[in-house]
Amino acid sequence: MSLIAERLDRISPSQTIAITTKARALKAEGRNVISLSAGEPDFDTPQNVKDAAIRAIQGGDTKYTDVAGTRALRQAVADKFKRDSGLDYSADEIIISTGGKQVIFNAMVATMNAGDEAVIPTPCWVSYPDIVSLADGTPVFVPCGQNNGFKLRAEDLEAAITPRTKWFMLNSPCNPTGAAYSAEELRPICDVLLRHPDVWVFTDDIYEKLVYDGFKAATVVQVEPRLRDRTVTMNGCSKAYAMTGWRIGFAGAPVRLVKAMDKLQSQSTSNTSSVSQAAAVEALTGPQGFIDEMVATYKTRRDLVVSMLNQAPGVNCHSPEGAFYVFPSVHGCIGKTSRGGAVIKDDESFVTALLQEEGVAAVHGAAFMYPGHFRISYATDTDSLTKACERIQHFCEGLR
Repeated sequence: MSLIAERLDRISPSQTIAITTKARALKAEGRNVISLSAGEPDFDTPQNVKDAAIRAIQGGDTKYTDVAGTRALRQAVADKFKRDSGLDYSADEIIISTGGKQVIFNAMVATMNAGDEAVIPTPCWVSYPDIVSLADGTPVFVPCGQNNGFKLRAEDLEAAITPRTKWFMLNSPCNPTGAAYSAEELRPICDVLLRHPDVWVFTDDIYEKLVYDGFKAATVVQVEPRLRDRTVTMNGCSKAYAMTGWRIGFAGAPVRLVKAMDKLQSQSTSNTSSVSQAAAVEALTGPQGFIDEMVATYKTRRDLVVSMLNQAPGVNCHSPEGAFYVFPSVHGCIGKTSRGGAVIKDDESFVTALLQEEGVAAVHGAAFMYPGHFRISYATDTDSLTKACERIQHFCEGLR
């Protein structure tokens, strides 16, 4: 009898974490490695947020909370949804979880049965299909090409929906492409969803604050309120407030689903850290100017990276609307051989050789269900980005 459950055969370890771990190991060996693989802001958590956590500790705010989160934080989240997107959620329609990933896990495990399908536009975040598979569901991928800005077309969504479709999952701005949907672009997608009343919607808006050039990101319920009663609107503090380690994710959803997610969470992690919740209240209700400063810096970095990558032979890099990633094509490099003798058979061999020969860590596109590309995070300092892009140019110039 096998010790390890068969369900674990359905999933793989996170590829983004694996690349970051490999880069860290090479650094420990003394190699000069620039890691552009992690999706984590390089900014520090704002001081007012840290101060709120310290006050919570000193004030004894270190006990269990309600599983779904403190009333203060749930109300702060409801107010945030109203302020930023015009969404009306009560505190009872809010759940706080240990990061956005737990929100997704809770929603899928609480609702999916064997044979249920989740439609996922690709490229997609590495964890979506594995979480769906762990929940006994079947991920259904809908490719979204660079020629359409990596965005889903309504007709492709329509074609992917079957009688077994339980969920449609949308990430905007998207990890790994940075593609973001305006209200006008979401309208035809919402029209498709209105024609399929049994399909639930999961919208991951974790990068919503990180958009550039005056772009206004939108979310599904904002565009089509009639979808509210079958939509989970997920967000968190990790990206906008540089709070990845604090592990605060949250969602607005119908009460019956929030109760189901609460029930599941009560038998897994219980409540999120009480100290982190106190810090999150300050993040959501305190000064917001930090975000504009961070976005301005990211925009400068995005423009630098896109320009430099498009100067690398065989690379074609689309300029995204949001997040802090680019997802360039390496189709022009495949079939060639590097200076070090590596044959570039696909995107994975490209990033492997790039790491070994130039010391630049990136994530191959197949990890995001979209081969022929690779992901770079520009959430690092400008000097490191410049050096990394110069190394990528050098690597591509040496391909024969």
